Amino acid sequence: MDDIKEKIVGILQDVTGLDNVGQDADQDLFKDGVLDSMATVEVLVTLQDDFGIQVPVSEFDRSQWSTVNKIAQRVQELE
Repeated sequence: MDDIKEKIVGILQDVTGLDNVGQDADQDLFKDGVLDSMATVEVLVTLQDDFGIQVPVSEFDRSQWSTVNKIAQRVQELE
């Protein structure tokens, strides 16, 4: 799972342009303003491409994707 988290942190850093994203794997990315709706879509598309998963936007629940740890858990479940 550490490899997955590292890849997710890299994606978040690329999308947001912030180097400190992911230092706290439990940081709420929405609450802290790291991700907005446009960045979220970009992250989801990149996750789908990089991990070969499908994340239907209609089933997207922000509370399940709000931290690096939660994103890693969801990616593992969808792989």
